Amino acid sequence: MIVLSDYGLKPAVGSFQGIKREIYLALENSPLQHTYGSLHELLFDLQLRENIILTARKLHESKVAFAPFQTSKFNPKIWKKIKYGYLLDPSFLPSEAINDIFINSQEYAFECSTAIVIIYYKAVLDSISTSYFNTLFQRLLVWDWNYDRDLGIITKVGRDFIPGDVVYFYNPDYGHPVWTGENTVYLGNGQYFGHGIGIETAEGMIKALNTLRKENATQSAYLISQHSRLNTNYLSQFARQPLRSLN
Repeated sequence: MIVLSDYGLKPAVGSFQGIKREIYLALENSPLQHTYGSLHELLFDLQLRENIILTARKLHESKVAFAPFQTSKFNPKIWKKIKYGYLLDPSFLPSEAINDIFINSQEYAFECSTAIVIIYYKAVLDSISTSYFNTLFQRLLVWDWNYDRDLGIITKVGRDFIPGDVVYFYNPDYGHPVWTGENTVYLGNGQYFGHGIGIETAEGMIKALNTLRKENATQSAYLISQHSRLNTNYLSQFARQPLRSLN
């Protein structure tokens, strides 16, 4: 259920179409309470979640390859490979660097957790002012779950999955450490995107991971009761424009 803590009126579901409508319905029909400080914050969350989903699909359609750190690559004109990841060249703006991953995708190869952080950065970039983005995320360091604290990733226990959430399929009998599991974006309509596997249902994700287990494995992969979300309350203050209406 959606609750506005400023006692404002919630918009009618008929106000939304497409992805935003599905997200709104998931929030409103949730058995848990989803509290927003204002209509602006609610509308920002809908926009941000839609951008997470759209960005996940863009990454799926790109030429970015899947690779562990040893064989990974980032465009060397923009990023420097160091011991713990890829560091942004200070002569480039953070917005330029994140957009380059999707413009020159053939120059990139990384694994699924890095993919999630990149999806988050790109979705935030498309949701807030570019100047704020470049101020908040200077000197980016990207790999695995390295991320700037201003991104504000919040992880909680539970299966109240809302489209745009990040969820994890665990593979206990993995054959290689890179396939310990798959970080995925819940796209809605029972579909998930995980870099390295693609877009699948939960059953499809589990089936794919079960082909990546050690010999004579006995434990199936499974979806764990956990979800990650961005700090909408914090990020909404940097929105591209005040979101007080549905237009």
